[in-house]
Amino acid sequence: MPLYNAACTVAASLESVLAQSYSNLEILVVDDGSTDDGVDLCRHYDDPRIRIVQQKNRGLAGARNTGIRHASGSILGFLDSDDLWLPEKIERHVRHLQAAPSVGVSYSRSAFIDDQGHRLGIYQTPPLQAITPELILCRNPISNGSCVVLRREVLDGIRFEANLYGTPESFWFDDSFRQSEDIECWLRIALQTHWTFEGLAEPLTLYRISSGGLSANIEKQFDSWQRVLDKTAGYAPELICRHGARARGYQLRYLARRAIRERQSRLGVQLSHDALRTYPDLWREEPLRTAITLAAAYLGVLLPASLYRLIETTMVRITGLMQRLKIALQSGPRRASNPGSRQA
Repeated sequence: MPLYNAACTVAASLESVLAQSYSNLEILVVDDGSTDDGVDLCRHYDDPRIRIVQQKNRGLAGARNTGIRHASGSILGFLDSDDLWLPEKIERHVRHLQAAPSVGVSYSRSAFIDDQGHRLGIYQTPPLQAITPELILCRNPISNGSCVVLRREVLDGIRFEANLYGTPESFWFDDSFRQSEDIECWLRIALQTHWTFEGLAEPLTLYRISSGGLSANIEKQFDSWQRVLDKTAGYAPELICRHGARARGYQLRYLARRAIRERQSRLGVQLSHDALRTYPDLWREEPLRTAITLAAAYLGVLLPASLYRLIETTMVRITGLMQRLKIALQSGPRRASNPGSRQA
């Protein structure tokens, strides 16, 4: 668990790990140079499984790398200090990996929560199988870093050595990325190892949506995305040549949807048009989702705020209902639990 100035959420996140039905855990909290009292809150928990590692700030990728260096388990999971895990999450992933020897990266779907931890009734429902490098590049089915549980062997396949902080160290995530570090890592796994990715239908992660500050970060986020494309082109040029424009278009549409969600509709309109100029085939590949994004952006500009909120609330309820139906149909009956004794 990377920790950086998250005193208001870290206790709930840590408690969601302590509540796991799979109890053979090593819990590493990596304090990445916090200046608030989040570390002190973690120290209040009297549980021998918790270890706190402190370092100067290296960013999210650097904190995850430090956790990997200190971890002794053969299975590792990542949880950001503002997200939550449902109690059965680790048990389900361990079972998944034990039952599927070719799967190296197991991930779950996620339910959205707000700043106060309340469920919003909508979900991330990405594809679960047949995950290709092209799909990771353009659509990122893993969705967020807190939904991933993977084998240590997978990380061994992408480890590299560097001297970034005065002494040689092993790295897995690229510390030079302060954004988009997760998808850059997933791409290297998909392109450089034999392991497959596979998802679980259940939303076992609660992913927090924080509001504010989007417009100041749009340029940085898109620049970091471009850096992912540039780095990947260095060892997989054909992938970027064939799918680079598509990836940029989808990323711009994603940023447009974020802007709309944060009531920055004019920015959403601009980003939607940027997405279509960058990759016009968005209309052909995902006409409904693209039309909804563009319509939501324009309605946010043209309609009174009260009427727009009413339409938005209705659409969120319909979307949530359809997503729950999809999840229920794909989840199916669960097999009996047999998590074994491997440490995560």
